[in-house]
Amino acid sequence: MRLAREGSNLVLAARNVDACEEVAAAVRENGVRALAVELDVGDPDSVKRAVTAAIDEFGTLDGLINNAGITRDSLLLRLKEDDWDAVLRTDLSGVFLCSRAVLRSMLRRRQGRIVSISSIVGLLGNPGQTNYAAAKAGVHGFTKALAREVASRAITVNAVAPGYIDSDMTRDLPEETKQRLQEQIPLGRLGTGKDVAGVVSFLLSDDAAYMTGQVISVDGGMHM
Repeated sequence: MRLAREGSNLVLAARNVDACEEVAAAVRENGVRALAVELDVGDPDSVKRAVTAAIDEFGTLDGLINNAGITRDSLLLRLKEDDWDAVLRTDLSGVFLCSRAVLRSMLRRRQGRIVSISSIVGLLGNPGQTNYAAAKAGVHGFTKALAREVASRAITVNAVAPGYIDSDMTRDLPEETKQRLQEQIPLGRLGTGKDVAGVVSFLLSDDAAYMTGQVISVDGGMHM
């Protein structure tokens, strides 16, 4: 919604295309175009179909936001291989597959923005999330390496690492747990979706043309 208000046409992609259609309808109220496509980021064929549909609709792709993610939390000794593989497939391989799929169009035009949503868990670690932390740390390394590969074509690649954000997941936590989390945050509150959206919008804009290979924490000061 932030990008739509700023005039961006959008491709909305997820496994649940009906949900994307609902968001697309809301986005269009801002006078922009929106395309909803079905996408499983861990499936190379699905990624190719979605990117092809996007380019067919809009002609070019100016930016990519890698924001698909799942968790399968467990202490390492109890962590199932399937849960390890599922998190790495979505949270890390998905970034690779989607970034690779859009790059040809961006390289041809010698411009583009790739922004991946990571997590401070990839910087700090978190008990019970070795799979998630490994995937998000992988996103950081991927971001820096790809940024060096494509910088000569004026394509920037950055990551945003949110901390604890007010969301459906955190709202379900017991009040005592939420209080303990807030005590770890120097700014003394959970973040909001708007806090993250503002940074993503900036990284997609011309104002961030001289920034690449960065991992920006949006965490109220938890990681300094």
